[in-house]
Amino acid sequence: MPPSRTAGLLIPLFSLRSPRSLGIGDIADLPSFAQWIHDEGGQNLLQLLPIGDLPGSETSPYSAATSFAIDPIYIAIDRLEDVRDADRAGFLGPDGQGVVDYLHSTAAVDYPTVRKTKWRYLRAAAERFYANEWGKNSSRGRALAEFVDAHRAWLDDYAAFRALKARFGDSWWRAWPAGVRDRDPRVLGEHLDELRLEVFVHKYVQWIAHAQWKEARKAVNAIGVELMGDLPFMVGIDSADVWQRRHEFQLDATLGVPGDALAPEGQDWGLPAYDWAAMDAAGLDWVRRRSQAMGELFDRFRVDHLVGYYRQYVRPRTGGKPGFQPDQEPEQIARGESVLRAIIEAAKSASARVVAEDLGTIPPFVRTSLAKLELPGYKVLCWEKEGDTFLDPVTYPRISLATSGTHDTDALATWWESLRFDERRHALVDLPALRPLQTHRDVDRFTPEVHDALLDALYGAGSELVLLPIQDVFGTKDRINVPGVVGSSNWSWRLPMPLDELRKDPKIAARMRSAKERAKRHGR
Repeated sequence: MPPSRTAGLLIPLFSLRSPRSLGIGDIADLPSFAQWIHDEGGQNLLQLLPIGDLPGSETSPYSAATSFAIDPIYIAIDRLEDVRDADRAGFLGPDGQGVVDYLHSTAAVDYPTVRKTKWRYLRAAAERFYANEWGKNSSRGRALAEFVDAHRAWLDDYAAFRALKARFGDSWWRAWPAGVRDRDPRVLGEHLDELRLEVFVHKYVQWIAHAQWKEARKAVNAIGVELMGDLPFMVGIDSADVWQRRHEFQLDATLGVPGDALAPEGQDWGLPAYDWAAMDAAGLDWVRRRSQAMGELFDRFRVDHLVGYYRQYVRPRTGGKPGFQPDQEPEQIARGESVLRAIIEAAKSASARVVAEDLGTIPPFVRTSLAKLELPGYKVLCWEKEGDTFLDPVTYPRISLATSGTHDTDALATWWESLRFDERRHALVDLPALRPLQTHRDVDRFTPEVHDALLDALYGAGSELVLLPIQDVFGTKDRINVPGVVGSSNWSWRLPMPLDELRKDPKIAARMRSAKERAKRHGR
């Protein structure tokens, strides 16, 4: 059982870096990274961003093509049993070694090259397995058959969706021939019979991904570290889930948010909206199943965009006025609590715990509801204020998560140096951990003293969980994402060096020792 006061770090899986991974962090990187943050940094929780399978042109982990599959981009290629070392260069062609060298050296994730390179390995491995193991009653063949049977509720449709996407030029499912688009059993069966090998490849790849994940999670937990995931509010409209269950979504509308501190103009995410009446008629089955799937991968998971379960902000494609659904508070409370109870129950069935991401413009009744459900919400240091007064983190409720920011926010260093004079003076007075800095001459800069004081304020929070983006532990200004901006700078940040070099870097090592001492001093 983890300690009641827990300290952890947030880093996307894609940001990890090791000498053996190919241009992106992979599943096999997790145990060594967990060992490092636990032994050197005193951390006992590692939070990742969503790991769902993304469409080929997508990089945002919040626009997955399914709620259930692990993105093949995270598979550790060097752990593939069906690819011999002697074969690896041949799979990539004459420029193979140059591609591998390039991927080891990239400062940011080059998604197209990583996907193309890894898929060559994975397809070759799947075809070899198909020829040598499948249908021959081997032990590994039986293991894959058992996996397929256990995950049939999502895997059959997911594998079919991926195979059909390739057949129809990667066009979205609404542009497919009518019989396939509308899942006519005869027409669909004919296509899938012709695509038998393609469908098998995707099932094999998910078997490998889930097996690697199970092994890695077991190793991470044995170290004494929990894995925390992130459940996106929605999947993409061009997804296996929506193709399979389209009657449970509003396909003529998109989700977003009205203007807030992160995006004053509001956001249109281009994602489908929930049809709650249809989902209720199905007993919230999809909600429950995706939550249980998260619990089977993670010890805890964050419910993204929590307020959307109370009131989703819908933008009609027909040109109507955007607005909240439901639009009245009593109905919003009933809706949110119904969905969250389903999520909590499904998570508990898999022995996982739930954290609520209650950021943005949140009506007061939502936090009252969270307290009733005993769900921890977020307390972001820079936003926890009463008027102009910063709240002392010591006063944060026990059932909460204290943090310096998220994947969508400025780094702590950027925030501090961008504060107005009066805001910074308020912080120096309002936050007890910062008061000794009032006499420092260089307090406008993010000095080591300011950095330490801010982290000390957070580690001393009354919250049971403190979770910091790794950039804020390091004290850098790197960002994961800028909301509302599309470009290669988003979702592509990598650690500056592989883990073995991080261990040797004196500045990084000092920051990790400081985190460990701070966690111990504050009983985490």
